[in-house]
Amino acid sequence: MKNIIVVKNLGKDFKIRQNKNILTGLWNPDYRSMPAVKEVSFTVHSGESLALLGPNGAGKTTTIKALTGLIYPTRGEISVLGFTPFDRQSEYLRQIGLLMGNKAGLNWDLTARQSFYLSREIYGLEKEACDKKVAELAELLAVTHVLDVPVRKLSLGERMKLELISAILHSPQILFLDEPTIGLDIVSKKKIRHFLREIQERYKVTIILTSHDMTDVEKVCDRVIVINKGEKIYDGTVEKLVDDYNEDKIVKFYFELTPENLEKIPHSEIIEISEDSATFKVKTEHMPKLISHITSDYPVLDIDILATPLEDIIEDLFKK
Repeated sequence: MKNIIVVKNLGKDFKIRQNKNILTGLWNPDYRSMPAVKEVSFTVHSGESLALLGPNGAGKTTTIKALTGLIYPTRGEISVLGFTPFDRQSEYLRQIGLLMGNKAGLNWDLTARQSFYLSREIYGLEKEACDKKVAELAELLAVTHVLDVPVRKLSLGERMKLELISAILHSPQILFLDEPTIGLDIVSKKKIRHFLREIQERYKVTIILTSHDMTDVEKVCDRVIVINKGEKIYDGTVEKLVDDYNEDKIVKFYFELTPENLEKIPHSEIIEISEDSATFKVKTEHMPKLISHITSDYPVLDIDILATPLEDIIEDLFKK
């Protein structure tokens, strides 16, 4: 497959003023260089869905901004669709879409439909095809009824769905998403995740996503790059990342009334207990013994067997 993003030894440093005194700071600001991204390299194929993960301050948003041309890197090389992003050529900007969950893209005083009209004129889109696409995408996201409502009167969930339509209205080849579901309710998050998968398959758009919500990653992305303290510490498929941690299983037992002394069962660790359930962490090799022990000694109503949650895996990577 064709590489449409190539990043080689990307680095970005920010200057932070140490002397913050109002008077002396003017004459002796004493700047210190702080690296946000250190020598990060990766490639992205056309049609991929990639998640950039990391804790706050890890460098993932800085990487997104460098890829979209919002900031200049301090060092390294970036090629996106054959362009250098920070040259900000119009031919490049027409082929990417950007949605930042903490930034408003739609005009606050206009309706979404009016903002889409402005986008249509800016990108030179054909009216009939554009109107058809707006109707199709609005139906997919269940926001047809608010297209003519001023953006300032919309709920956060409605606004984010319409921001997403605005980001892909011009049919970009690459869609950059920085925390697209931040602050949304469960129903809105589910809609957006399904929508992103739908447009990836339907329009073959490449998705680059950052999120603190691991469900976003599991539902939308096939590949993960983990960045910590500005450095890349993992690059691989979501499936492989989970399989690498497959030595532990989470087993949840349901009872009418949870029995006592479950913590004494060998080769396992109780991680949660309630009135009608108990959840154990156990090595995969010991799981049959645990299930056999509990089901033979206690009246079990049901059992759930789960892999280690993705957020726990990512947290463990950070610690390492």
